[in-house]
Amino acid sequence: MGASTAPQQSAALLAEEESAVLDEQALDTESQVSYESMESIGGGKLGNAEISEQVSLAEMTEEAEAEEQQQVAAGDQTLFIDGVAAPTNLGKFQKNGVTYVALAPMAQALEPSVEIGWDGSTVKLYTSRLALSAKVGQLYLVANGRYLYLPEGVQLVNNMVTVPLSAVVEAFDAKLSWDGTSGTIHITRGSGGIQSGDSYYDQEDLFWLSRLIYAESGNQPLEGQMAVGNVVMNRVASPVYPNTVQGVLAQKNQFSTYKSGALANRTPNQSSIIAAKLVLDGGEVAETDGALYFDSSSNSWASRNREFAAVLGGHKFYY
Repeated sequence: MGASTAPQQSAALLAEEESAVLDEQALDTESQVSYESMESIGGGKLGNAEISEQVSLAEMTEEAEAEEQQQVAAGDQTLFIDGVAAPTNLGKFQKNGVTYVALAPMAQALEPSVEIGWDGSTVKLYTSRLALSAKVGQLYLVANGRYLYLPEGVQLVNNMVTVPLSAVVEAFDAKLSWDGTSGTIHITRGSGGIQSGDSYYDQEDLFWLSRLIYAESGNQPLEGQMAVGNVVMNRVASPVYPNTVQGVLAQKNQFSTYKSGALANRTPNQSSIIAAKLVLDGGEVAETDGALYFDSSSNSWASRNREFAAVLGGHKFYY
């Protein structure tokens, strides 16, 4: 009886030990599955705190994206086109009191059907009413043959060709207004295209002004040429002088290059014609704003009798 009982007891003990081992393995397997599940959630070996943090970051990202989408849908609440908030992709910013925008998206906001071209330095826009070009670095843009002065030039900002908002609005023959109470800018669409240069510029004024600019400053930088033209147009606007360009030039002892009308035989270069158009379109160089005299002499009548304004190109300017 003792011999048969011992094997039975041994078998029972062995069964209990095997059962305990199996139970321990099951617990280990369950723990490993749970740990691996946590790893799969976090994309790595993360603890509970790290997993919670990652989930929170994901929720914050979703909220930020949703907020951004809401802002895009709401539009730019500081700029309105015909009463509707403008898109938020206009690259709008202010510098020295001037509002700048990216040319292409602003054009699309004003005319969705606009065709846009880019050759690496120049943006060209076309609609049924407007042909516009703007070359990076130039001090003007050209719209329907009109030359619009940009004192800071056509700029490349964040890989976008950028110009003053007012210039784009003028090119599209729209109106621009500022509401000081709400701090908002309002644009009202017009015909869609500025009056052409052929019909806008007085051809006789352009004839004489471009020749005077060429004779006096044809080899100088563009703004130096413009400043010479500004003096002529400031005199035209003054009640003290004749009210035509040729009348101003023909005054005795004023513009020696006029030479009793012989100036008409001069052929202006392209930059002098552009400078004349810029001036006739209202472009005025800030440094010589309001100047009525210029000379290149160190002891001229103006230097002794008039207030000095600035030096541009090869001339000194006076009020």
